[in-house]
Amino acid sequence: MRKKRYALFFSLIIVLILLLAWMNIVLGSVDLSPAEIVGILAGDRSDVMHANIICGIRLPRMAGAFLLGGALALSGYLLQTFFGNPIVGPFVLGISSGAKLTVALTMIFFLSRGRAIGLYAMVGAAFAGSLIAMGFVLLISVKVRSMSILVVCGIMIGYICSAITDFVVTFADDSNIVNLHNWSMGSLSGMNREELQIIAVIVALCLLLAGCMVKPIGAYRLGEEYARSAGVNILRLRVLLILVSSLLAACVTAFAGPISFIGITVPHLVRSCLKTDAPKVMIPACFLGGSAVTLLCDAVARTVFAPTEVSISSVTAVLLVPVVIYMMIRRNTREP
Repeated sequence: MRKKRYALFFSLIIVLILLLAWMNIVLGSVDLSPAEIVGILAGDRSDVMHANIICGIRLPRMAGAFLLGGALALSGYLLQTFFGNPIVGPFVLGISSGAKLTVALTMIFFLSRGRAIGLYAMVGAAFAGSLIAMGFVLLISVKVRSMSILVVCGIMIGYICSAITDFVVTFADDSNIVNLHNWSMGSLSGMNREELQIIAVIVALCLLLAGCMVKPIGAYRLGEEYARSAGVNILRLRVLLILVSSLLAACVTAFAGPISFIGITVPHLVRSCLKTDAPKVMIPACFLGGSAVTLLCDAVARTVFAPTEVSISSVTAVLLVPVVIYMMIRRNTREP
């Protein structure tokens, strides 16, 4: 029965992702027929403008939504494993905001001197910011045992980082720096092949590391004493969980800005559908679930108010915050 549920879930989520991917390629301000799109994807470049729209804009954006959405959901699952609580995520704990702050400051430093920031430098800056924010959260967690207070403190850290970022961007002189405001709200626009290559490498590496941690995570979820008796190096596992989750969140923030609530909501939805928390199932399921949700939210962000595009974080907040509220209410009613 359990295997049938897993097979049904993965079959449905893959079909859903394919449908959403096609929808993201078809929908846009320029109307293209399915036949034209299929022809372009098959290699027909007779209409240069339409080919550039599909291959240079819509297809990279769709691929970016797939990879970054999966990365964000996986980051949320690893953080929930680390803290042993289903109501934490990279955005809620301020990790994404910390990455946003360091990327914005790094961009401003380079642009104010007339130099362009490299893609690897952006990822490095975001990773450093996410680790700094995570460090503050860990320091607070040592002093505070209540998870609700820890979550509130994480939200406060996020607000502080966002406020500093907005302050710096608002008073910047360079017009290119002022345009960082759009990025700071969260957007998948402007994705290109070079960025996708870097994203794919980082996400693949993190997926590989997460796959190597399946057995230790499974033991860790049964309690530290059990994990130690099973030969798990707790310190090394915790460090890996922090590094992988922070790198995934940093990758998302560096290339798309902060995207809210996917990291906290998707693992909960997947867990509810599969009725399990086994890492060997949850890791691929969360990745695919995050991809599907992000593809849907990005399609809404691009098309509902077209030609005006809203930030993807606004869409994820509207669609996913009710789920988070329901999670917290349900969790509170279950606690004695």
